Amino acid sequence: MDTESTYSGYSYYSSHSKKSHRQGDRNRERHKSPRNKDGRGSEKSVTIQAPTGEPLLANDSTRTEEVQDDNWGETTTAITGTSEHSISQEDIARISKDMEDSVGLDCKRYLGLTVVAFLGLLVFLTPVAFILLPPILWREELEPCGTICEGLFISVAFKLLILLIGTWALFFRKQRADVPRVFVFRALLLVLIFLFVISYWLFYGVRILDSRDRNYQGIVQYAVSLVDALLFIHYLAIVLLELRQLQPMFTLQVVRSTDGESRFYSLGHLSIQRAALVVLENYYKDFTIYNPNLLTASKFQTAKNMAGLKVYNVDGPSNNATGQSRAMIAAAARRRDSSHNELYYEEAEHERRVKKRRARLVVAVEEAFIHIQRLQAEEQQKAPGEVMDPREAAQAIFPSMARALQKYLRTTRQQHYHSMESILQHLAFCITNSMTPKAFLERYLSAGPTLQYDKDRWLSTQWRLVSDEAVTNGLKDGIIFVLKCLDFSLVVNVKKIPFIVLSEEFVDPKSHKFVLRLQSETSV
Repeated sequence: MDTESTYSGYSYYSSHSKKSHRQGDRNRERHKSPRNKDGRGSEKSVTIQAPTGEPLLANDSTRTEEVQDDNWGETTTAITGTSEHSISQEDIARISKDMEDSVGLDCKRYLGLTVVAFLGLLVFLTPVAFILLPPILWREELEPCGTICEGLFISVAFKLLILLIGTWALFFRKQRADVPRVFVFRALLLVLIFLFVISYWLFYGVRILDSRDRNYQGIVQYAVSLVDALLFIHYLAIVLLELRQLQPMFTLQVVRSTDGESRFYSLGHLSIQRAALVVLENYYKDFTIYNPNLLTASKFQTAKNMAGLKVYNVDGPSNNATGQSRAMIAAAARRRDSSHNELYYEEAEHERRVKKRRARLVVAVEEAFIHIQRLQAEEQQKAPGEVMDPREAAQAIFPSMARALQKYLRTTRQQHYHSMESILQHLAFCITNSMTPKAFLERYLSAGPTLQYDKDRWLSTQWRLVSDEAVTNGLKDGIIFVLKCLDFSLVVNVKKIPFIVLSEEFVDPKSHKFVLRLQSETSV
């Protein structure tokens, strides 16, 4: 471990200035965007914030790229790495603004929960109050009701229980995300319920409380009618909030701006913000995790090929800008003619290196799992107290595969997604469930979806929704909106599913019959 720490420190100090300079340039280029005088763009931009408790700033060390030779890490036996944070003043201002917005979103969330809880108590206590107030205020003046009222009491009790369960299942769910605008149908239903209950209270106060109505059976039936109406409103809520969006009406093409990876999703009648929420939920499980190092490597090679073009004026200072421009164009054209050959050989060399290190990794892992099988056979002969648990077994065989795995992850630029602790946990999980070496390597040989990795390595936890239309409007054919995060964006193009005309063609069963006629005479 001393050798490992010394090498890590050396890598940090030797590449610190170069990496900080490159990262500062990238930050400045990323934050250059046309703005108006008031600092706002021409597009409508709102924010979709992930649940609190997740980091807002990802690790910027993933944006650096170092060239490693084949003999790297000869003395290391575990995965290590160095990283540093380099952010600009614009990043700090953006983070401060996001924190202020998150405080406002938390206040809005708790305010919404308070309003819903108050309205729910008002709805469920109103029928009970309608039934209990007359016996409390003028019991002696009420007419006896008898068995009819008792049956109505049981009906009200069960209907309120059904309404309580349905309300809990439909409205009281764990919030998945903070959306920028209110859900229109949900808000309309809450307003409708509030106006409905208030109108019942007004009628109850004028016609029953003021006149001290003596017909108690009519009062109970009035409470029953309120409960029935609330049940019908609940059915309306199910239709508007759940059933209306089930039938697919639109196809959404989602394209990631950095590498062009795309997916298609079918949705029903939804608002733009709810469609964006569905897209993000599917993004984390369908799209492979975003790896900025794969992009910075190609940019680094392109910049290296175009570097070194200088023009010197041997005749002294003059205004001959045309000659210099022609010289630059000619040199760039000659470099461009040979750049595709360089790119071809660089890619071929990279593929060769990846295949070689993948083969080494596969052999090392298979040997380690064979060693595990031997250990399991030996442990069956030991006493129960001396048996090694999966965690200890993983720690025992990990050093034999650590160097090969580290080199492969470095070559494929995946080292920042897999820590040593996560690899040990995955190895212990595979040992516990008797998985094969191929099952263990599947996570590292190919990039998986975002949900497969730790949350602090997602690089995308807070999103901004940019749309020309209001985000509360419904989806329409041809609408394009963008979901932006710190490092990349998702461009969503909405297309309406075409109307399909399906006709039926009748085929007569007799048309398939034929007659085979054989000649009685032969050629003999």
